[in-house]
Amino acid sequence: MLCALQILIAPECRGQGLSSRMIGRMTEIGRDHGRDTLIAPVRPTLKHRYPLTPMERYIGWRRPDGTHFDPWLRTHERLGAEIAKVATRSMRVPGSVGEWEEWTEMTFPETGAYVVPDALVPVEIDRERDEGLYVEPNVWMVHSAG
Repeated sequence: MLCALQILIAPECRGQGLSSRMIGRMTEIGRDHGRDTLIAPVRPTLKHRYPLTPMERYIGWRRPDGTHFDPWLRTHERLGAEIAKVATRSMRVPGSVGEWEEWTEMTFPETGAYVVPDALVPVEIDRERDEGLYVEPNVWMVHSAG
């Protein structure tokens, strides 16, 4: 099995089909080295617009043509991948309340969950402990290299 770590396309190069080509090339590299499966942790492109919707529900959203609502999930699906599972705790970002206020350019006046820019889920703020915690989910997708 081969595991993709990240595909990042420079903004000026987006929309040229590079991500599909990169996934295809990763699959080829795996096959060339006797690996029949490529797994990829995927951060859905539009999920940050729906931070209150659980990832498990979000990945079930489909367009009228039956394909995934999310463009990055749709790209993987178009290349033959299937969703293996949601990793509910793929990344953990702790910080003080002050750090979170600086990072987000927001004020957190009381303890609670806050929707912050570009986050897939709310950040949890605990004023009494001076802690903020963001735990981001992702989606594991499996590509057959056979």
